[in-house]
Amino acid sequence: MDPLLILSLVGVYFVVLIALSVITSRKADNDSFFLGNRRSPWVVVAIGMVGASLSGVTFVSVPGYVTSVGFTYMQMVAGFFVGYLVIAFVLLPLYYRLNLTSIYSYLDGRFGVSSYKSGALLFIASKLVGAAARLYLMAVVMQIALFDDLGVSFATSVAVLIGLIYLYTFRGGIKTIIWTDALQTLLFLVAVGVTIYHIGNEMNLGVSGLISAIGDSGFFKIFEFENWHSSQHFVKQFFSGIFITIVMTGLDQDMMQKNLSCRNLKDARKNILSYGFAFVPVNLLFLSLGALLVVFMQFKGISMPARADDIFPIVATGGYLPLSVGVLFFLGLLAAALSSADSALTALTTSFSVDILKVNQLTPSAGKRIRMFVHVCFAIITGFVIIVFRMAGQDSIIDTVYTLAGYTYGPLLGLFAFGLYTRRRVRDKVVPLIAVLTPVITGVIDYNAMDWFGFGLGFEKLMLNGAMAFGLLWMFSRKES
Repeated sequence: MDPLLILSLVGVYFVVLIALSVITSRKADNDSFFLGNRRSPWVVVAIGMVGASLSGVTFVSVPGYVTSVGFTYMQMVAGFFVGYLVIAFVLLPLYYRLNLTSIYSYLDGRFGVSSYKSGALLFIASKLVGAAARLYLMAVVMQIALFDDLGVSFATSVAVLIGLIYLYTFRGGIKTIIWTDALQTLLFLVAVGVTIYHIGNEMNLGVSGLISAIGDSGFFKIFEFENWHSSQHFVKQFFSGIFITIVMTGLDQDMMQKNLSCRNLKDARKNILSYGFAFVPVNLLFLSLGALLVVFMQFKGISMPARADDIFPIVATGGYLPLSVGVLFFLGLLAAALSSADSALTALTTSFSVDILKVNQLTPSAGKRIRMFVHVCFAIITGFVIIVFRMAGQDSIIDTVYTLAGYTYGPLLGLFAFGLYTRRRVRDKVVPLIAVLTPVITGVIDYNAMDWFGFGLGFEKLMLNGAMAFGLLWMFSRKES
């Protein structure tokens, strides 16, 4: 694609986002930034949450992921849906009953300050790395498609990307993001649909022909029941999906902040259930795209790339399909990356400001100044983490994101489960040690799993980590008097 065209697309797109920001952030204060004054329409929130969850990782990695795991990823997606039911009927009522701004303040009332700070810091560490991983994909594509031709370094292109995100989020925060995320979700879903349509045209296939091509691709295997040692076994995938959703959505300030911006619990529950329903067909659509991309490459005699994440970019921007596909791919990837990065930056700012700095206890003007400074700091830190990802040369980012979640969200899972399902009082000062110790033990077990058990650990590391945290919390607790 022509670099001038890409630069024009980026410019126009950000003008639209900044215009939305100006419109939605009028008279914005800290309450607007953190919770959108609790006036967000649940339908808009639900649409935007699809984009925030899927992100650039799904847009690029899931179509490539199909080459290694086929459609068995849908086993995990089925678990995702069960996880959304838990969020809707267990966690959301708790958060609304306590009228929370940060969900980690629940830990303060239940266990104490050390537990509260531990939960917030675990989220901040995990979300910072996860947001950077998602933005890394967008930064790499922009570097290849635009900045290399302009002689701009990767560090500079990252700074530009982060700076533009800051521009449209620093005023309104969540009040702006629910609208920009909804727009971005619709845009990248259109990009996927148009790509599939043009692949069908190039191969002279209608809807039934495309379905047959997916079925005959060799990837259309959803269930794995036979090989227990496989990381794709149904039990491992399904239960991993449940707990990944509970922690990466239900115990995640980023995702819950949008739900808490709804007018009431009823609207928030409608949002999470409709979003959960939508997540199944949307992921099926992305996996179908992945299978069709491979079939199309074989049809055209295109060599398979070394990195699975490069499959979609190569086909979309390599001149094999009409220019409109390349344009929509770029805009879709930009939208997908931004829809998760902007809300993550807002959530990081919210958690650090409320949980660590306690800005809600300051005067409105002082609280706003501190919040804006924290926002700038997290934008800069995110940029540095992206550079680290570049230096590490990661391959399939979706694996990286879920692996990191297994380590960082495990203690959070243990803490919330212990708080909700026991009446025991934990020794609050011990919780930070548990929060550090369980991921370390999980890492040791994971490293030696093949020698000790004959198979490696997959996404089930999250459940192991959470269970150990729960057990240690029990050991250092006593019955309520």
